[in-house]
Amino acid sequence: MTQISVRVDGVTYTDEVEPRTLLVHHLRERLGKVGTVVGCDTSNCGACTVHRDGEAVKSCTVLAVQADGSEVTTIEGIAQNGSLHPMQKAFHEMHGLQCGYCTPGMIMASIDLVADNPDPSEHEVREGIEGNLCRCTGYQNIVRAVQQAAAEMRGSTPDTLGAQA
Repeated sequence: MTQISVRVDGVTYTDEVEPRTLLVHHLRERLGKVGTVVGCDTSNCGACTVHRDGEAVKSCTVLAVQADGSEVTTIEGIAQNGSLHPMQKAFHEMHGLQCGYCTPGMIMASIDLVADNPDPSEHEVREGIEGNLCRCTGYQNIVRAVQQAAAEMRGSTPDTLGAQA
């Protein structure tokens, strides 16, 4: 066993973990962060995406011991003071989900995308989320949601938002 200390959603946890434990399993099974879902265990789907030290990572590709000393943010940690994060709100308003399984990872990847590119085009959104798969939608509403959230995060709401995607 190896001792790690990880700050998750603003709370520091110190735990003993087996060196082979994946971060996704540590988050879900030890810390109760079940919003981070296990989709494929092969890093293909992106459902398990979280932020590690401010960058989106697929938590099924990171060992818990690799997160020692890191700041991890999960889908449960992005809402502030009881209010949804703008990306969560936009996914809800724009119907950027169907079954919802991919949604936590898609939202986390999209927040990272918008942090790097505050005004992404439809093509840039599609390219930016290509590591996250949705098996239910055609991505149109997801793209619109990302662009709506990006506009809100920039402090503007373009009139042509619905026509861009």
